[in-house]
Amino acid sequence: MIKRVTIGFLGCGNVGSGVWRLLENFAGDIAHRAGLTFYVKKVLVRSLDKKRDIEFPPDVLTIEPEDVLEDPEIEMVVEFLGGEEPAYTHMLHALKNGKTVITANKVAFALHWHELQKAAKKSGAGLYYEAAVCAAIPIIHSLEESLQANRISKVLGIINGTTNYILSRMSRENADYETALKDAQRLGLAEPDPSSDVEGLDAAYKLSILASIAFHGRVPFEDVFVEGITKVTAEDIRCGEELGYTLKLLAIAKRDGLNVETRVHPTFIASDHPLANVNGSFNAVYLFGHACKEMMLLGRGAGDLPTASAIVGDLERAATTTKHRYPTFANELNPKIALKNIKDWKCPFYIRMLASDKPGVLRTIASAFADAGVSIAAVQQKGVQKDGRVTLVIITHTASEKAIRKALDEIPFDTAALVSMIRVEQENPVNESDELETL
Repeated sequence: MIKRVTIGFLGCGNVGSGVWRLLENFAGDIAHRAGLTFYVKKVLVRSLDKKRDIEFPPDVLTIEPEDVLEDPEIEMVVEFLGGEEPAYTHMLHALKNGKTVITANKVAFALHWHELQKAAKKSGAGLYYEAAVCAAIPIIHSLEESLQANRISKVLGIINGTTNYILSRMSRENADYETALKDAQRLGLAEPDPSSDVEGLDAAYKLSILASIAFHGRVPFEDVFVEGITKVTAEDIRCGEELGYTLKLLAIAKRDGLNVETRVHPTFIASDHPLANVNGSFNAVYLFGHACKEMMLLGRGAGDLPTASAIVGDLERAATTTKHRYPTFANELNPKIALKNIKDWKCPFYIRMLASDKPGVLRTIASAFADAGVSIAAVQQKGVQKDGRVTLVIITHTASEKAIRKALDEIPFDTAALVSMIRVEQENPVNESDELETL
């Protein structure tokens, strides 16, 4: 027997059109595999007069949100509006009316997850968000279900395709940042205003969601340190490659007890690390669990059809479940027992400076680092003297963020000027004999 599910769309841009096409073209497969048929009754749009690639049936399009949110026949609402508002308000309205919500909106979800989940639980509606992080890559489902018998201590992710494309171009072709960005915009990989991507905000919203699920505790967006790629130069990428590193915009989350660090920034990783070979617009999430050990999920993390694929998967999951599931951690704004955000994380650092070419400069720099408790692993001079200065590249041993900044602040400008500082992610060796600890 085929179950008919009536749904409504909030918005219908590129991703919404992709979902419509998948539901239309794969209707027979969905009916055969899941025993479901989806009927889209209403689609909220901004204008009824806009020309569209899809020929919608009569009376499906509407400019009134209430036609979707208040219709008692509509059981599920799929949100495609993007951004914080009015998406959040409409999703909250739908949930309060007992309608299950499926969304790919990482902004509204990351900022208002606690309120959306509260409304869903109260009305018994479902809340599904696989497509909000890495599109077609099933990382949310894996963390919430497949990896439940794990204590996840680390998540490293390339979770923004635009920045990964730009850095890949800068690495492979020695392109400068502006050239790579313009090409990304020409190919449709970057928006006309790319700030959310290149400043790291897109990845930070996604990391807030990933870390919360992985660590079973709410990690607010405000607790994620963010630094974008706008200051990255081809010279830094070349210097790193000579040292055996590849540069990526990494989303990093680590947990030790209740202490959690969450950060998004340009990061050097060893060139033989699995993430180093994730190029172009691909996304990947690398994690470590005490039982599963290392694991990496790779795939298309953005795009119309990859995102639509995840949304249709959530529609099917929501329609076939007998009881909706919600994260079990205290999803509140100020929970009684909360994860503690750590800002003074520790890692090695790559530092490029323009140093005066005169005696005693290296001694002054080394003394400043030593006084701050920072150990230098290697120093290289690059190129020849220019305007009385030479390029120095310094790699430190593991040091705290505060110690590095203190050391750099103590170096006089006439001795050396900081050009760039990039954090280095070093994988700790895994002891295969580690015993399974009790959760």
